[in-house]
Amino acid sequence: MKNLTGPFTQILPLTGLPLKGALRDEQLQVISNGWVLTNNGRVVTIGPFERLHKDHPSAQIEKIEGDYVLLPGFIDCHTHICFAGSRAKDYAMRIQGKSYLEISKAGGGIWDSVIQTRAADETLLTDLLLQRVERHLAEGVTTIEVKSGYGLSVEGELKQLRVIKAASYKTKATLIPTCLAAHLKPKDFEGTQSEYLEYILHELLPIVKKENLANRVDIFIEDGAFKADNALNYLNKAKEMGFDITVHADQFNPGGSAVAVEVGAVSADHLEASKDKDIKLLANSDTVAVALPGASLGLGMRYAPARKLLNAGACLAIASDWNPGSAPMGDLLMQAAVMGAAEKLSNAEVFAGLTFRAAQALQLTNRGTLATGTPAVVQAYPCNDYREILYHQGKLRPLINLIK
Repeated sequence: MKNLTGPFTQILPLTGLPLKGALRDEQLQVISNGWVLTNNGRVVTIGPFERLHKDHPSAQIEKIEGDYVLLPGFIDCHTHICFAGSRAKDYAMRIQGKSYLEISKAGGGIWDSVIQTRAADETLLTDLLLQRVERHLAEGVTTIEVKSGYGLSVEGELKQLRVIKAASYKTKATLIPTCLAAHLKPKDFEGTQSEYLEYILHELLPIVKKENLANRVDIFIEDGAFKADNALNYLNKAKEMGFDITVHADQFNPGGSAVAVEVGAVSADHLEASKDKDIKLLANSDTVAVALPGASLGLGMRYAPARKLLNAGACLAIASDWNPGSAPMGDLLMQAAVMGAAEKLSNAEVFAGLTFRAAQALQLTNRGTLATGTPAVVQAYPCNDYREILYHQGKLRPLINLIK
């Protein structure tokens, strides 16, 4: 069925923009008083009411009252929102000056979340995940990547991935699962880093592939997690098995982004510690650079060098890193707006990083714009100027699910 919805004070389709490099607001196409024609939930065209109604007289008219700015739904291409428990004590230690590694050695950190998530059954994990998904959805985030990584055993990782799959049938949001069994070597695994990675390759990933639980594999390359040489071997083997690759890279120390580029990863995420040579590598590759301002805010550390990455010609996406430890807030729009102010990013660059460039990090070719044929996955903000959205730094909340 065809539907004609509007009028919207402004529509930002975010089409016709380059995938890589810096953007100016003047490059944004802004359609004033436009209507959206859809057919069975997909965009047909955008334009003035008179023309669209004349060309499609049988379309059902859905009138919008008031001023609204319409744009594609946001895409959060990096989250860890399938977990149980809290790490408030970690945060209390952090704001007293303890480092990430000190907290981990004191019994906090990722391993604490592993213990709490392992103890939760699938029903509880599904409920907790859906609560976070629905909050994200209400805040305009319509496509959400969700990682495992708090199981760190065959049974624990499969439980998380099956929960993510089950939750995907119970929400209007689109969930993209990623296997992060290589989050760190679990304390109860008797063996080396390389032996643990071989265990994942032989005992876990074949089941993940057989049950179609995830098409993506991630690894944390960092002191206290996995070394670059071990990661490269693991990722190449996972790639040979047919998995797409993404990497936790350069969060505290450089080196991970070079692995990501060498293995042909779809994205390198974090990048707070990236140096000029890493920025150049990313800019000259097809690997998407994903900035995670939520982790910078949660840890009280510098942002990824977003301005330098864009000026060098990289494809920059922005994601929340929503997780129980370093980024518990999960407010994607607020985080992006605040980082945009710090890194001097234009509205166009922030919106691109939250939509079609984030889609590239997930290899989704039909999301992030309002082009003909794309799903009508949209959000509308109660204002008459798109610049109000970032100006309010996350306090302006959208309407969703308003187009059929």
